[in-house]
Amino acid sequence: MAIKENVNINTKTSENRGLSKFFRELKAEVKRITWPSKDDTKKALIAVGVVVLIYIILVGGLDYIFTNLFKLIFKL
Repeated sequence: MAIKENVNINTKTSENRGLSKFFRELKAEVKRITWPSKDDTKKALIAVGVVVLIYIILVGGLDYIFTNLFKLIFKL
């Protein structure tokens, strides 16, 4: 029959090992990422900018229309 020995595990050491293992695995995962090229990033940035500008114009236009409409309605 095996005798259990009391093994004193240092919790800080085991936490540090887990933390360092996490960062090693994180580094390995980041290396596997396929990053977009500069051209793809530039195209995506331009597309997002255009959509944002269209949205701003649309919301601003609707705000202007409804503001004037409410002023007209409540003026009567």
